[in-house]
Amino acid sequence: MLSTVKMLHSYWAYLVFFMIVVATFNAVYKTFTKKEYEARDFRMALFTLIVSHIQLLLGIVVWFTSDYFGEMSMGEIMKNSAMRSNVVEHPIAMLLAVALITIGYSKHKKKLTSGKKLKTIAVFYTLALILILAKIPWNTWF
Repeated sequence: MLSTVKMLHSYWAYLVFFMIVVATFNAVYKTFTKKEYEARDFRMALFTLIVSHIQLLLGIVVWFTSDYFGEMSMGEIMKNSAMRSNVVEHPIAMLLAVALITIGYSKHKKKLTSGKKLKTIAVFYTLALILILAKIPWNTWF
């Protein structure tokens, strides 16, 4: 069961990464070119929100069911850079990234003009993308 959830978490990350990149670049492009906000932009932002929340739930299951804390104490984990990255830094960064996506999506719905909607998505999704890029375990991705 745990191996299935880990595998799903690993492969779902590609979809999340693809969606956050597409939604971010779309919002940035439309912000700078002064294009109108469309229903497609709303769906893109919403789908990014949904897939990122699913990924967060999968990550929480992996984090709580893995045996990190049975093997080492928290002090030993913090001294080991690879373990610290997997157990502490990656989960916190991804949690913050999903929070930024959620805040950006929620705030953009309250804006009344196309420019403000797109700018809100562009800012928050870009910050989330930067966090995701910083803490993706690149050595396991390829």
